[in-house]
Amino acid sequence: MPDYTVQIVRGVVEHWAAINDALQTYGSSDWPPERMPAVDRALLRSATWELVWGDVDSPVVITEAVRLAQELSTDSSPKFVNGPLDKIAGVKQSLV
Repeated sequence: MPDYTVQIVRGVVEHWAAINDALQTYGSSDWPPERMPAVDRALLRSATWELVWGDVDSPVVITEAVRLAQELSTDSSPKFVNGPLDKIAGVKQSLV
């Protein structure tokens, strides 16, 4: 497994509660993490870790997450994934 993949997985596990809180706060009130499609939830968790604790530029993280949602999930998933990530990117310094 690539080192960066391991880093993301470990980071998500380490910051699990903070990531879920951010998704709850900045995501749709109708779709808390436990109600999201599994692919969207995984994309949002990994992208949130990258935005807040990683060293990849925010636009790159968001673009890649949206692209993956487009390829791997539902037709509405790209917009659904973009919304909270854009908000989290705007407040990421306060989440560290």
